[in-house]
This record gives sequence, structure tokens and C-alpha cells, in this order.
Amino acid sequence: MVVGHFATALVAKQQAPRGALAFYLVVSQLPDALWQGFHFLGVEPTLPENPMAASLSSMQVDMTYSHDLLPTLGWIVSVVLAGRALFGSWRPGGTAGLLIVVHLLCDAISGHTHHVFGPDSAAIGLGLYATAPYLALVIEGVFTLGVLAWVARTDAKKAVRRARSTWVVWAVVFGGGLLSMFPSADRSLSDLTGMAPIDSLSGTLVPGLVLMYGSMCAALIWADRRPVSES
Repeated sequence: MVVGHFATALVAKQQAPRGALAFYLVVSQLPDALWQGFHFLGVEPTLPENPMAASLSSMQVDMTYSHDLLPTLGWIVSVVLAGRALFGSWRPGGTAGLLIVVHLLCDAISGHTHHVFGPDSAAIGLGLYATAPYLALVIEGVFTLGVLAWVARTDAKKAVRRARSTWVVWAVVFGGGLLSMFPSADRSLSDLTGMAPIDSLSGTLVPGLVLMYGSMCAALIWADRRPVSES
């Protein structure tokens, strides 16, 4: 799951407003950010290396240290303490910890298979990215819509009206981000176009993902700074 994780950060900001949205966005995607970092360190290499040969169903990655259950417990403790240190309150920290829990649960339903600790341990999750990627994306879409409906309902209760530009950015980030994943659910760009993977693009899959995640995060932070009115 990708856009669904980002959406949960909006709820976190509503429930624990003392924390910064940027903090919640980073935490909501922390396991993925760790995976991308570990990839560059050679700890969690991701295949295929060429983005033209990649699809959701064909990606292979060992996420032992970023996503498996036992390390995730450590990441939860870390973000709880970080939230407490940064914002002087346990509420942002506790909310951040819940974001990691939700990330793991969402991935178990719609994402790659993870494990207790290491590929030889018990598997956690349905592994729908590999076996039913279109279903995984539909589940993610339903989840994201549900989260955004929750945000809108909470805004209505508090008589908060967000700028139209905020909703436009949300539509582009969440809707556009999700729709862009459908073409490559079980077919790579190479399969779709009939072109052989371009050699010069080899090794750019994860850097491209880092750029995508960073752009989405930046857009959501910008949208959060748009005018908000209370009636």
C-alpha cells in the first residue's frame, strides 16, 4: 500500500494536532522509507532493477529489517519516543506509533508478504501484490476513500472548511497516485509497450520510488498550508 498510508497521516494530524503533518507523513511511510534506504545499503535489495521490467506482481524484495514484525516493534518504540521528544507530548508519539501499526496491518491486507523475522519465519499477510495485484489496488482505493471520508466528517463536526486547492492536491496525490499504479499491476512497462528495457535505466527503480514518495509528501505538506476556515 502506498497512497493509503499517506492518507492515514491526515487523520493523525486531526487527532493529535500538536504534532506536525510532515512528521506524521514520514512516520506513515517509515517502513517504506527504511526499505528504500536499506536497498541502497545492500541490506534489502529490490528486483528487478530496471523500472521498465517492474510490476507490482514481479517486484522481489526482502523487507526483513524494515517491515518484518520484530523489527517493526522497535520502529514503533522509536517513533513514540521521537514524537514525545519533538512535540513535548506523548499524544503525538502514541499517534505515530499507531501509524506504524496501521501500516503493517494495511500491508498485510494489501501489499507484499512480510514475516515475523526473516524469510524463513512465519509469513504475515495475504501477499496480494504478488497473487492478485488488481484486487490489492481496489482494496487500497476503498481504504483511502474511507480515510478521506473520515477526515471530511471530522472537519464537518469541527466546522472546518479547507481551501479548494487542498482538495485538488489530495485528489491528484491520492486519486492520481493510485490510478497510475493500475497499468503496472501485473504487466511491466516493457510488456505494455513491447520495448526491451533500456539498459541505461537499470538501477533507477528505487531512486524513482524515492522521488515519487518525496513528491507526494511535499505536495501534501504544501496543501496543508493552504487557508483553513472555521464557521
